[in-house]
Amino acid sequence: MDLQSSIAVLKGLGPKSAEKFQKLNIYTIEDLLLYYPFRYEDFKDKSVFELADGEKAVISGTVVTPANVQYYGHKRNRLSFKMKQGEAVISVSFFNQPYLQEKVTVGSRLAVFGKWDALKSAVTGMKILVQASDDLQPVYRLGQGVTQNALVKAVKAAFAVGAHQWLPENLPQVLLDKYRLLGRSQATAAMHFPKDLSQYRQALRRIKFEELFYFQMQLQLLKAANKTEKSGLAVNYNQEAVRQKISQLPFSLTASQKNSLNDILTDMRSGRHMNRLLQGDVGSGKTIIASLAMYATYTAGFQSALMVPTEILAEQHYESLSALFPDLSIAILTSGMKAPVRRTVLSAIASGSVNMIVGTHALIQEGVDYHRLGLVITDEQHRFGVRQRRLFREKGSNPDVLMMTATPIPRTLAITTFGEMDVSTITELPAGRRPILTRWIKHEELENVFSWMKSELKKGAQAYVISPLIEESESLDLKNATDLYEELSAYFAAEAKVALLHGRLKNEEKEAIMQDFKSKRLQILVATTVVEVGVNVPDATIMLIMDADRFGLSQLHQLRGRVGRGSKQSYAVLVANPKTESGKERMKAMTQTTDGFLLAEADLKLRGSGEIFGTRQSGLPEFQVADVIEDFNILEEARRVAALIVSDSHWQQDERWQVIVPNLNQNDSFD
Repeated sequence: MDLQSSIAVLKGLGPKSAEKFQKLNIYTIEDLLLYYPFRYEDFKDKSVFELADGEKAVISGTVVTPANVQYYGHKRNRLSFKMKQGEAVISVSFFNQPYLQEKVTVGSRLAVFGKWDALKSAVTGMKILVQASDDLQPVYRLGQGVTQNALVKAVKAAFAVGAHQWLPENLPQVLLDKYRLLGRSQATAAMHFPKDLSQYRQALRRIKFEELFYFQMQLQLLKAANKTEKSGLAVNYNQEAVRQKISQLPFSLTASQKNSLNDILTDMRSGRHMNRLLQGDVGSGKTIIASLAMYATYTAGFQSALMVPTEILAEQHYESLSALFPDLSIAILTSGMKAPVRRTVLSAIASGSVNMIVGTHALIQEGVDYHRLGLVITDEQHRFGVRQRRLFREKGSNPDVLMMTATPIPRTLAITTFGEMDVSTITELPAGRRPILTRWIKHEELENVFSWMKSELKKGAQAYVISPLIEESESLDLKNATDLYEELSAYFAAEAKVALLHGRLKNEEKEAIMQDFKSKRLQILVATTVVEVGVNVPDATIMLIMDADRFGLSQLHQLRGRVGRGSKQSYAVLVANPKTESGKERMKAMTQTTDGFLLAEADLKLRGSGEIFGTRQSGLPEFQVADVIEDFNILEEARRVAALIVSDSHWQQDERWQVIVPNLNQNDSFD
């Protein structure tokens, strides 16, 4: 047994159980060890007199009344009983967990984990514990068929055989000493089962540095390779043909669109390898600039390829390119294609009979050979790892590289995250686009919003309704997508057809639902953030986001950008009762501006060290535990150290990287 052994060899698991874990990309013991919790529950027993209203805690007491189960509605029920803690009598309720009744007997001692309501002297239970504990209990992200208990058991089984001690140290001793970092095996153990908050923070600090350091090492190597390359391709495009194509557009380019296009075309013609980031707010018109760059590449006799993160988005780009350039041969390549179709497309790409190719990560897989690749573009580039981006640019003979993002990035963050990449920014919205009106309301006002939506739907509007959850979890106070779908289906039965879209659907199902929404066969789309990057639907003018305070500003802005794609007035309604000042500030910021760059700067100010027991908001790029906004200090130090290592010609020969010692100031720190 070793790190690469299947988890099926662990005690308590087998081939069938191991197969379920594959949905979480956990195949080996090493995968399991490196699958970290995203938060923890504090299961220490507390007195109700110490609790704040709304606080989640473990409350122990003696059961004083029998458990009663009351059924109401479709598949809904409430289990209730009372227990006594000292002199306090507490009402306990569990929703949709009738099977817990057998655990509740009068006179027995119980430890209930739940949410405290000080006004009612009641707790809404989430789980019944065998006993209270002084430990922090890990909470993992789950997949279909894998429960929290199963994951915790599997991780404990790996620790029982000492598997965490098999992990090789992947940071040089000089960095461990300098930054006072835990060793890898010790940090991994503390990430899963910390003794206390202090040990967890030490482990998190180490793992974050490790993630950001290796990310920066890859970036610095990529930059070093760019500098040593003698030249790029000289894409001598037909200027007159490009001018004519621009003049045929049904709209005029904005000044910043023209400037960005000029930056790109100048790079392409120069013969110097282009490595440019095109950033612009949601709906600012980056796609047309990328399309014109692809057209310029075609006029020079080269192929161009555009890589996007989802099949839905690939289909959208394929359709828009086909409409824009009806005389050109354009292909789409995705992982979900049937083998005969895929073979035909691959043959066309290799022979050069295709001018432009759009696809997902399938574009960089083995077996994809380009005829004469001149330009590669990645859209929403932060969703692709550095390795994926490198593989893409290695296709062909050093093609020019353009990366696009609709996530506005503050300049200080862009410099550290994307280094010496040239940056072009589109700062204006296209003519005819109206700013999206954004309102923040409390849950109690939702009925008024539904009434207003009815009148808008009668005028031909379509609406997105976003929920942060897919199904019931311990967060019972959140409206989940399934319940929301049922509620809206009943409420709008006469006015609208409603559909549910979430990440667990198969790609074909997602695409079918989005196509129905786009063609107006559906009027309301209840969805998780799977629509954050999705198809353009001009008649979708309402974006209703439930529990909006659970999202970061960047994500809220991306979601808001799904509407306002046409000339009609669009609206974003944020439904939230935030309990923290940060949550309230985020809601206010969203209603005060639609400028993504201002919001990005606000995000940097609002996002502090993070809430260990709260939901972690992902940053750009995406890591398992690190966040480039929240952990900017660590990211900047990791960049500095990685740059020192890569710039030293001897670093590859010194496996412990001791060469960097003379260059490190002992006062440097990221704390």
